[in-house]
Amino acid sequence: MNNNEKIIREIKDFHENIEKWFQGKTENQEELYQILLSGFVPEFRMTNGNGDTVTLSMLSDWLPTVFGKFPERNIRLENIEVNHSGHHGLATYIEIQETGNILNQRGSSAVFILNEERALWLHLIENWI
Repeated sequence: MNNNEKIIREIKDFHENIEKWFQGKTENQEELYQILLSGFVPEFRMTNGNGDTVTLSMLSDWLPTVFGKFPERNIRLENIEVNHSGHHGLATYIEIQETGNILNQRGSSAVFILNEERALWLHLIENWI
């Protein structure tokens, strides 16, 4: 798998898994939790749409509070664009979350660290659209 494919796969896999998490659709909650967190480096930082900084520790503490909380939430991705060097990647994409008749969209920019096996999230910036 080339670096572009690793980054795109990581973005798609994470969003498919977080959708399952929000919906509570898994037979093994702990396993899905570990899968979700396995794609991040320990130094991960996110700036969310409200401008707040979220660390990996904060994300890992937040996840259990939203398991199964949004059984009707669906997540779509659009316009994934990727650039990379030998060891880092930058992706931009649109994330659309639909919960019943509520729609929210965010433009995202993500920096990844690339290794032999996969792309790992290093930094994510989200902006409300």
